[in-house]
Amino acid sequence: MSKPFYNLASGTIGVALAVSFVLPAAADADRRWWLQTLQEQRAGATVEATPVTATAPGVTSSTAQRDPRDAAVMSAAVATPTPQYRMISGRLVPVNGTVTAVRQAPPPVQAAPALRTAAVTPQMTRPISRQIDPAFLPTEVSFSGYKPGTIVIDTEEKYLYLQMDGGMAKRYGVGVGRPGFQWAGTHKITMKREWPGWTPPAQMRKRQPELPAFMEGGPENPLGARAMYLGSTLYRIHGSNAPWTIGHEVSSGCIRMRNEDVMDLYDRVGVGTTVVVKR
Repeated sequence: MSKPFYNLASGTIGVALAVSFVLPAAADADRRWWLQTLQEQRAGATVEATPVTATAPGVTSSTAQRDPRDAAVMSAAVATPTPQYRMISGRLVPVNGTVTAVRQAPPPVQAAPALRTAAVTPQMTRPISRQIDPAFLPTEVSFSGYKPGTIVIDTEEKYLYLQMDGGMAKRYGVGVGRPGFQWAGTHKITMKREWPGWTPPAQMRKRQPELPAFMEGGPENPLGARAMYLGSTLYRIHGSNAPWTIGHEVSSGCIRMRNEDVMDLYDRVGVGTTVVVKR
């Protein structure tokens, strides 16, 4: 049976091909289906796809510490026009322009066959939000047992303490070695570098062949803004271009800090400073 077509501009109904007979049950269902289609075309319905922003509990977006690349992604997502969709023949069809009002389409009089009513779900944009736990931001705490100027790193708590006079210490959150790369011991700072270059060790390049042989210092360098080298080991206390990893077991044994924190520590200690790493 041929279907009628509709002229939406004039609101009139034309017939592509007339027939002189009607199948009782099927024709009745078709009439109801086409009636619903005409109502949808005339009335229309717009819905708005709204981006969803994830924010960790207890942390507002205005105070969250985010990598600049993530902020750029979120800004781009906010600036992107919201798509508009219109219900036509039981389908959500994208149209030009944006909308501000949100209206729900009226419920159908009768459920139509699946092929006729399959809806197109608009793609949601969900910006990535990476934040540092405020518990790992720098602060001063009661701490004793070491000579002032000593650095003590508790890899279980994921804190670095700089012992000060009067039973106090400056405490920073750190990222530590992941399982299989954890260690403990006492060393001296033997070298300090600002915006250091990075030469991945041979063992690391064997595990990760995609790593470069050398990377110049800069904002994208995983060693971050400062590095303090520990004894004759391969380990360092250094910054990070991934500050959201602070407070986690993520490294190959190095102690990582936020760039602003490692710069502060770098200015407070010198070559020869004792570093105690505890497990």
